[in-house]
Amino acid sequence: MPRFCANLSFLFTEVPFLDRFEAAAKAGFKGVEYMNPFEAPKAEIATRLKANGLTQALFNVAHGDLAKGERGISAIPGREAEFEKAIAAGLDYAETLGCQRMFAMAGLRHHGAERKTYVANLEIAARMAAKAGVDIIIEPINSRDIPGYFLNTTGDARSIIHEVGEPNLGLQFDLYHRQVMEGDVAKAIDEFGPLARHYQIANPPDRGEPDEGEMNYRYLFKKIDDSGFKGWVGCEYKPRRGTVEGLGWAKALGVTLG
Repeated sequence: MPRFCANLSFLFTEVPFLDRFEAAAKAGFKGVEYMNPFEAPKAEIATRLKANGLTQALFNVAHGDLAKGERGISAIPGREAEFEKAIAAGLDYAETLGCQRMFAMAGLRHHGAERKTYVANLEIAARMAAKAGVDIIIEPINSRDIPGYFLNTTGDARSIIHEVGEPNLGLQFDLYHRQVMEGDVAKAIDEFGPLARHYQIANPPDRGEPDEGEMNYRYLFKKIDDSGFKGWVGCEYKPRRGTVEGLGWAKALGVTLG
């Protein structure tokens, strides 16, 4: 059975960030992820993790300035020093939090994102992270949710991973983004599952809970299980109601959160 972690940037937003750890644990989660680890001091986050028996499954790094519309800097030429500094800061948090996965966002094409810079930066990031036993992961994101995002397809992600060639660079496989951008999700799990270090879930068309919408998650969870995947599946969806009210999907699909 997949291990599910709560994305605290999407779930339990009814309470302040640091209170979401306890809320997730009380709901039955054993792991958490989120977009911005720097919302709170690393020591305070570590305290919340330990107090609630939670594993830090993943966090994002190298966002750029989100308020200005940036969505990563990994592929943006001229930002290499800033990128390397962001990776170092992320690894500092990862050490304290016991986190073994960091997602580095690529950036936007209309901000200058390019493949050459992306590959070079990912090589540097992966080598830095390898020394700490951390994986760097990349994620294809659909062009409807983030227009202009540099990496849109699972095939392109595979190509980048192979070109970089570092063993600790892998795929963050968000099944929602795959469905919106390319469809054929079940076959994609067969094809790209061996590269996956982390999955994420939501259901189109509204990016809501995985029990309503276009995708048959009962079937897809079995596909993930049958592939031998042992990592975390991140619940990165937008609750249609309140977070807790929406968690009935787990029982409905025959899985447990913890």
